[in-house]
Amino acid sequence: MERLQKVIAHAGFASRRKAEEMILDGKVKVNGKVVKELGIKVSATDRIEVEGIPVEKEEPVYFLFYKPRGVISSVQDEKGRKAVTDYFPEIKQRIYPVGRLDYDTSGLLLLTNDGEFANLLMHPRNEIEKEYIAKIKGIPSKEQLRSLEKGIVLEDGKTAPARAKMLSLDKRKGTSIIQLTIHEGRNRQVRRMFEAIGCPVMKLRRERYAFLTLHGLKAGEARELTAHEVKQLRVMAENS
Repeated sequence: MERLQKVIAHAGFASRRKAEEMILDGKVKVNGKVVKELGIKVSATDRIEVEGIPVEKEEPVYFLFYKPRGVISSVQDEKGRKAVTDYFPEIKQRIYPVGRLDYDTSGLLLLTNDGEFANLLMHPRNEIEKEYIAKIKGIPSKEQLRSLEKGIVLEDGKTAPARAKMLSLDKRKGTSIIQLTIHEGRNRQVRRMFEAIGCPVMKLRRERYAFLTLHGLKAGEARELTAHEVKQLRVMAENS
């Protein structure tokens, strides 16, 4: 037996908090009857509907995906662009990305059908590290790199402390490769941080998410997370 809101979250309909709101609003039925109590528990044989749509109790799945550039971090796209879920045609579960990477950004992206897990990882309070490798125009000074580390004032507020490291530079071309580690997840944050110091991003790849890396994967490839990895991520998010 599991709590109704947890089953709805696991099925990918909404976060657990949103599922609780839907229950209180009378939008959920169990075995044909409207349920408005948050404490109710359901079994695998109970029929659940959310706003008239049956909830299929899927087995939770968790994937690490190497997103290529030119792919949208969504289930589908109204403009007809390739979406990350197009790379999982054999997966029957309704998976979706945990957070997002820009269309022009490649790298590590998690996908799951576990709504509770996804929302736990994406919650702003959870300081999960994300490491990026950026090819940028210009060769930033030590002061500019230090400003990235201390925090950059953007239009949506100052960024949290980060780590920045120069990996290589090309004086002839006037470009450099920078490793930037952050734990926030604002829209286009890394690109905006580099733009703020006058060094726009030419190429960007997310190399690491928490302890997970792209090791062994090529762009467009994926692997399932192990049960231990899923548990580790939960513990990290809950304790941060």
